[in-house]
Parts: sequence; C-alpha cells; structure tokens
Amino acid sequence: MNRDRLRALLDAVRRGETDTEAALETLARLPFVDTPSARVDTHRSLRQGLPEVVFGPGKTAEQIAEIAAALRRAEQNVLVTRITPEVATEVCAKLPGCEHDPKGRLLWFGPGEVPLQGAGSIAVVSAGTADLPVAAEAAGVAHRFGNKVETLHDVGVAGLHRLLASSELLRSARVIIVVAGMEGALPSVVGGLVDKPVIAVPTSVGYGASFGGVAALLGMLTSCASNVTVVNIDNGFGAAYVATLINRL
Repeated sequence: MNRDRLRALLDAVRRGETDTEAALETLARLPFVDTPSARVDTHRSLRQGLPEVVFGPGKTAEQIAEIAAALRRAEQNVLVTRITPEVATEVCAKLPGCEHDPKGRLLWFGPGEVPLQGAGSIAVVSAGTADLPVAAEAAGVAHRFGNKVETLHDVGVAGLHRLLASSELLRSARVIIVVAGMEGALPSVVGGLVDKPVIAVPTSVGYGASFGGVAALLGMLTSCASNVTVVNIDNGFGAAYVATLINRL
C-alpha cells in the first residue's frame, strides 16, 4: 500500500465503486503481514514513500521468497539487496517474475521500467574498478526507486584528469553519490567542484592500513567540502535511498 493506492481506494469508496467492507478488507492488511519467519512491513511505503527492501545475507532462499511473496500480495514491488547468484536462482525458481542484477547483487520483482519520480538525475561516481560492486548496488537501487541514473567509473584522484573530463555530467546531476576506497579522497574533490549534495560511500577496498574501509570512512567524515555527507562502509543501498529522497524534494 502506498499513498497513490490508498488515495485511489478512498476515492473509489467515495464514488460508490467499492463498498466499505471491501475497503476494510484491503486496509486490514496494514500495517504488516506475518509470515513464518518475518513480520513484513507493508505500511512503509505509505509512511516513508519507499517500500520495505529485503536484505539478502543471512536469509535462506525460502525465507526471501516468502517475504517477497507477501509484499507482492500487498501489490508492492520487491527489491532484494546483496543476494548471491545461487540464492537468486533458487528464489526465482520458487517465485517467478524476478529480474536478477548480478553486478549490483540485486533481485527485483516489479515492472521492467519504473516511472521516473525524481526531479533530476542521480550521478553515481566510483573511484576505481574495485569499487564497482558497491557503485552498481547504488545505481541499481536508485534506478528501481524511479530515478534517472548517470554513472561515471574509474575516475579516482590518482588520475584527476579523468574526473575533470566529465565535469558537465557532475554539474548536471541533482545529487551525486561518490564511491571510493583506499584513502577515500574522491568525495572531497567532487564536493569542491559542484553545488550539489554529495553522498560519500567508503568501500572496504584497500591495503592493510585501510582497515577494511575505516580509513576511507574517517577521511570522508573529516572532509573539508561542506556539501559532503557519509554513509556506512560499502552501503551503496543507503546512499541510493537518501539520494532518492533528496531527488524527490
């Protein structure tokens, strides 16, 4: 259930096209649905504008299929993050109609093309090829949330001319997600070039002193660019979620 569906239901009751009992039955499925292994939040889209998203790790294929089926019965699109190819294959066998994005490690139940709802575009910029899995997650989630997404890869500070050559793409975006590991310097550079919000995503890419992304995280948190904010290590999903909310303002 989301605002548009609830508004349509209330309008149908007002016009006499739907009786009160049928409307009550629909509303009875709010705000959650119990399944054998989860309490699925079908009310989240109404409260927050975006539906519940399923975090794949730690769940079996059966549990993911069960949760996805509950959301589909509630007429909601379903996005599963961080899913392995093996589990994705099992889930799709149990619940047809899915689309697997192996690069972004995403599983999707919904329309092939989601209507655009953002006011502008979201640019997903990554420092190196090793950062691509997290960048692909951010781009895939942003796309499924109804945003126009532009991507720019392998433009880290070790070769700054690569980034500057695409400055027009950066300046045309409404929100920029910057994904980087190692020392995590790229978001500060991007932040100094644009008048847009920059969401920095530290990755766990780097040698020993990077401490699994902690060095990049601390570097981004202490950025001198005032338009830079930071999400958790490897959290491409969280960056895309916040970017979507900003893009809808």
